Amino acid sequence: MNPVSPRVLLVRGMLAGLLAGVAAFLVAYLLGEAKVDAAIAIEEAGAHAAHDHAEEGPVSRTLQATAGLGTGTLLYGVAIGGIAALVFCYALGRIGRFGPRATALLVSGGLFLTVNLVPFLKYPANPPAVGDPDTVVRRTTLFVLMIALSVLLASAALILGRRLAPKLGNWNATVVASLAFVAAIAVAYALLPGINEVPEDFPAALVWSFRLASLGIQAAMWTTFGLAFGFLAERALVPAPAPKEAVQPAS
Repeated sequence: MNPVSPRVLLVRGMLAGLLAGVAAFLVAYLLGEAKVDAAIAIEEAGAHAAHDHAEEGPVSRTLQATAGLGTGTLLYGVAIGGIAALVFCYALGRIGRFGPRATALLVSGGLFLTVNLVPFLKYPANPPAVGDPDTVVRRTTLFVLMIALSVLLASAALILGRRLAPKLGNWNATVVASLAFVAAIAVAYALLPGINEVPEDFPAALVWSFRLASLGIQAAMWTTFGLAFGFLAERALVPAPAPKEAVQPAS
């Protein structure tokens, strides 16, 4: 492979993250905004029942669902793209004999698993009007703590697998490390407190569909990033084949 500075891969990772942000925005706008509107309608109905009028926010809902959502997803995509590119620089050649594209997909899948899926299963996303405003700090702290634990335990499992590989072989070491990660996450799930603040009269189908849409947004982002960054990284790392010399016909 060509020797490439991390800065080149960082820039390409941010570009791939921008594309991932576009994909996340499309999924969020097409699948998630309808659920948000339905939840806001339920919240406003409750506010009207308690008061004669509800105050209108400084930013319109239309602007939030278009420019606000797009700006947030694009900035988030660029940020995670840069971070994932740095993880790729470390992982390339250290997690097996994988090429740039396969390594990019493995990194994307690993980050989706540790940063999104594992914390989501413990503390799933909730639509507007769900959750006590007085516990927002506690809920945010627990969610960030779950992300940190997931990343640390995944890193420990990766180190464990590399150390066991010479004795057990790559396949057996991977299985043992994966089981250790699952067991450690199960212990973390059991020790951390649960949060269930969904009102009894809130539609369960709306909560479920909102959570699926939230998970789909993250899946679309990481999948797009893995494919796009794998392509860009391979073009930077793998030398282009030399052009074939024209064969001169025999006289």
